[in-house]
Amino acid sequence: MSEIAAKAVTTRQKQRLARIVPYLLLQALIVIASLLGLRLLEPRDPDDFAVSEFSLREAGTTRPVTLPDFTASRYSLADPPLYSGSFVFRADGAGTTWSVFLPRFSNGVEVAINGVTILDSRRDPTANRPDRNTPEIAMIPASLLRKGSNDISVRLFVWGPLRGFLDTVYVGPDAALRPAFETRTLLFVTLPVVFSAWQSILAVILAIMWLMRRHEPVYGVLAAAMVLGVVQAFITPPVPPAASSRLVGVLLSSAPIESALIVASAVLFLGWRWPRYGVLLFVPGLIVIAGGLIAGPPLPRILFLLLGIPTVGFCLVLMAGIAAYAVFRRQDVASFALGCAATVVLTCWVHDILSVFEIMPNERTFVSRLSYSALLIAIGAGLTWRFARALNQVDSFAGQLVARVREAEERLKASFAREEARARAAALANERTRLMRDLHDGLGGQLISIVALSERGHEGATITDAARAALKDLRLVIDSMDDIGGDLMLALGSWRERAVMQLRPHDIALDWRVATPQGLPLHPELRPWHVIQIVRILDEAVTNAVKHADARHITVTVETRNDGQGPYGAISVADDGRGFALGEDGEAAGASQTARGVRNMRSRARRCGAVLELSTDESGTRVRLQLPQIFPDSDAAGG
Repeated sequence: MSEIAAKAVTTRQKQRLARIVPYLLLQALIVIASLLGLRLLEPRDPDDFAVSEFSLREAGTTRPVTLPDFTASRYSLADPPLYSGSFVFRADGAGTTWSVFLPRFSNGVEVAINGVTILDSRRDPTANRPDRNTPEIAMIPASLLRKGSNDISVRLFVWGPLRGFLDTVYVGPDAALRPAFETRTLLFVTLPVVFSAWQSILAVILAIMWLMRRHEPVYGVLAAAMVLGVVQAFITPPVPPAASSRLVGVLLSSAPIESALIVASAVLFLGWRWPRYGVLLFVPGLIVIAGGLIAGPPLPRILFLLLGIPTVGFCLVLMAGIAAYAVFRRQDVASFALGCAATVVLTCWVHDILSVFEIMPNERTFVSRLSYSALLIAIGAGLTWRFARALNQVDSFAGQLVARVREAEERLKASFAREEARARAAALANERTRLMRDLHDGLGGQLISIVALSERGHEGATITDAARAALKDLRLVIDSMDDIGGDLMLALGSWRERAVMQLRPHDIALDWRVATPQGLPLHPELRPWHVIQIVRILDEAVTNAVKHADARHITVTVETRNDGQGPYGAISVADDGRGFALGEDGEAAGASQTARGVRNMRSRARRCGAVLELSTDESGTRVRLQLPQIFPDSDAAGG
């Protein structure tokens, strides 16, 4: 190994050590804080009213005992241990109610005052599980009390597998005993119910997440664990000698399966593969369940003591190790919270084990289930952290998408602006070309004609007529450049005025008819070069009627028609002249000026998408221009 590689390995080892040492020190502090918390949170009982000295009759023998006391019985339903004692009642004249308060016992008690039973905990289903530390209090009827010494007896019913236990008994005014009872009820009855309700909500949330994300089994596994925990919390324990189902006994002993499921969910949550031999973690729980289903309720309790409790402890140690390794490798909030919670629960589990094996004298307060809430908090924190991180990733991705869309939008706008400028330049070029062509074909030809007439020596009216025709053509071009908003009727109105002025010297009447009220339909796509083509066609028709047909009357009809294919406009110019000859193809025959004019009219009609119909005979000529429904954007004939 090179010197550089050796230094790199040494650096990594130092970094790992720098990470794990603070974490282990923190866990040690959590252990100390948990032990101190258990001591500080231990409810204070009214010691002034303690009755500790009893005589115990058990298995045919009687001996004096001092409470708290562990009996030798693990199953004493037929011949329960009997604790007999006495207390002194001092009437205060105010009729104060006295009560009997029992902080802890296992599994059931029957309390009698002066030979009369006042309390039987077997009737309270929630008070028959020693791991719940359920307290009991019973008021003593005033008629049972007598001044001075009174007898009290407690029969302890035990149905294993733990030995019977009876804590100190308190007898005194109810007002003095009840605060301690309510404190214990809050800690060991109400809070577990709240935590179990919280666990049930978490189970529902996890189940929904698993249903929505089947590809992440971690949510399903954790939901199953939560459901098992809720069932254990709310199921009613069997109270001998009443018969109980095997399923109830199995469910009450399902903590090993629940612990194994939580370990599996932790492994999956951290993104690791479940090891091949990890299924062995479920074997103890399955043995307890199988034993309970086959042999009935007593066996699961024994198997739970032998296999279940060690399995739970092993799972807690495994959880702590997994969390520590995850903190060491990943350094995320979820792993850190999970590790701290596992340490708290493991500490409480060790406390309970020491109580079970009576290593801690006069102690039988089980806090593992209560500390389980820390694990629920860690799981909730981990899920929330993961959800928040996913939201942040979604927000970041959405921000990137927005930035990219904006960039694409800017590029699209720039491209559109370039295309628009290019299209505008092309349109201007086309308009310039068409304007030049119109000027060349119209005004240019007129000017050349004027020049030719001048060079040939013509004078007077001939040149004047040519100049007027040139001026008319120039006005036509100029007028066609005005914006008419797609309303062709405006352009036709101007053309009508010019036509009347043109026909007046020839004494020809112009009959203007608008067959439909709206005249012609609006065409938003109408361009100036369309207008020029249409007006020139009408000019050509009128000019032919004046110059070649000797017409005396011209009728112009404007209308909107609809043949089932949508509305379209039509303009007709009819004269009463002598007409002209048509060839076999329906066109004007020969190379006369009329024939060239007709071909020019058809060409202009095609350029703007219109259809020109021509009919002529001895009674006159009729030119009909059928306008398109939508004018073409480009020159349809010229391309």
